[in-house]
Amino acid sequence: MTGRPRPGRAGRRLWLLVSLPLVLITAVGVPSASALADTATNPVANTTASTTVDADARTGARAVVAAMQPSWNLGNTLDAIPNETAWGNPLTTKTVFDTVRAAGYRSVRIPVTWSNAQATTAPYTIDPTYMARVKQVVDWAISDGLYVDLNVHHDSWQWIKNITTADHDAVLARFDSTWQQIAAAFKDEPRKLLFESVNEPQFSDNATDAQKTRAMDELNTSFHTIVRKSGGRNATRVLLLPDQNTSPTPQKMSELYTTITKLHDPNLGATVHYYSFWPFSVNNGGFTTYNQQTQQDLIDDFTAVHDVFVAKGIPVYLGEYGTLSYPDFTKPDQIERGEAFKYFEQLGYEARINGITTSLWDAGSFLNRNTLQWRDPELTALIRASWHTRSGTASTDQVFLPKSAPVAAHTVTLNLNGLSFRGLWQGHTRLRPGVDYAVSGDQLTLTPSLLTRLGGDRANGENATFQARFSRGVPWTFHVISNDLPVQSDATGTISSLTIPTQFKGDVLATMESRYADGSNAGPYSWTPYQEFNTHFTPDYPHGAIRLTSDYLKTLTDGSTVTLKFDFWSGASVTYHVTRSGDTVTGTVS
Repeated sequence: MTGRPRPGRAGRRLWLLVSLPLVLITAVGVPSASALADTATNPVANTTASTTVDADARTGARAVVAAMQPSWNLGNTLDAIPNETAWGNPLTTKTVFDTVRAAGYRSVRIPVTWSNAQATTAPYTIDPTYMARVKQVVDWAISDGLYVDLNVHHDSWQWIKNITTADHDAVLARFDSTWQQIAAAFKDEPRKLLFESVNEPQFSDNATDAQKTRAMDELNTSFHTIVRKSGGRNATRVLLLPDQNTSPTPQKMSELYTTITKLHDPNLGATVHYYSFWPFSVNNGGFTTYNQQTQQDLIDDFTAVHDVFVAKGIPVYLGEYGTLSYPDFTKPDQIERGEAFKYFEQLGYEARINGITTSLWDAGSFLNRNTLQWRDPELTALIRASWHTRSGTASTDQVFLPKSAPVAAHTVTLNLNGLSFRGLWQGHTRLRPGVDYAVSGDQLTLTPSLLTRLGGDRANGENATFQARFSRGVPWTFHVISNDLPVQSDATGTISSLTIPTQFKGDVLATMESRYADGSNAGPYSWTPYQEFNTHFTPDYPHGAIRLTSDYLKTLTDGSTVTLKFDFWSGASVTYHVTRSGDTVTGTVS
């Protein structure tokens, strides 16, 4: 990822903002390495191949990239600025790679920001101690049998972007020197080590499209020339080339295709990134669910990747994937858990049928680097299952029991994803069809008697969970939640922050709408009344509050009253009024 870090993540990628439309349990076994390689090369295969790939000099990029499936990122670590622990992760040890390998991963991407220890004037020397540390981390991963993708990371926006300015010659000289030093240090490493020229390359804002295209081709071509001339195993090492922003857009990928084909090298692959449709990825613009438009964005991009590269024999490494906001263990869930699960499930499927090798971006929110425990075993299992099969999901994972009405039957839609529904379980107990639930096609109806039992004493919040199981993949967990209408109170704050006392009463905040009295949109975005979760507002469930941030409050018109509409996942809504007067902000209940 590019930009400054958020806790637990690197920063948001600007190209996603630019591309925003303004209209928008069954146990899962870990497949063998050969099975994973097979599913990457054969889009319809779910069976094992007879042999694994050995990355020797005779092995081309297609086989190597296929054998790397699945992959994992050591994010916010050697790429962190100004040092390895600056963004919240501990010093990396070999046990990290032991853990990743044990979870079924076959490769790791190791992002490195070289400017952390590099002279800014010619000959742009990289500190030998820093180079040795990077080599130590790479060697630990390789010693575990993992493939490694090593890159130049945040240097992209720090100084490489200026190649389209008057500093072109100096930037290219530094880029070339950087790769000359890396290539020399790693030239004798096994071919399980791959090089990636630059992470999410971007260029100066005032550069023309033609200048950016030339700069991207120049960087990739120079990188290729330097590595191939550096000797040792670099003569046939697999190299990964990005397009502008590492974006899966047809035009940018087509430009990269032109570069790759002119180099006539069987040991080249393409790399792109994918973080979902932006409004869904950050929960903005009303895209709280993994809806049809968000799904189509995934399908369209992965199909384009296949058509531009994979179908023409060029392997693709999805060097980063995830969302821009989930999971983030430092904040309330920005995307509702079940909606995020549906995204990760389908992403694994779309990558598999399109022959794309996937690398999960993990800045510490998936694997806890301090304890070496996966923070969410259920999500981890879902992602692992997606490497070789589908899992069933549903229209929701939340079943709300409003206290304002008697417990009633509740119907949800099952997303079978080509599987068969096998029944419902609460723990080890199988629930009774015809008594506890009924199924008609893809409609699952939960009976009042079941929900009354699961609701128990009806304390606000989650009362129970149960699972739907399918013929393959992981189960889908439903959460039974008792709730009442949330209640808010008056408040006073400043444009730095306004804390609204909120009794959630078991409900969960989905989004916030913001409008002036004339109906126009209030807040940073003129194109939508919806505000960005955790950026413009954030719930504080333990302390019973919703906080409005300075990023939202400072954009409000002085003296004008704004009506806020807080939408909750139960379907309930609560309105609230906010008025800015200079630096003071007051909030009142409706």
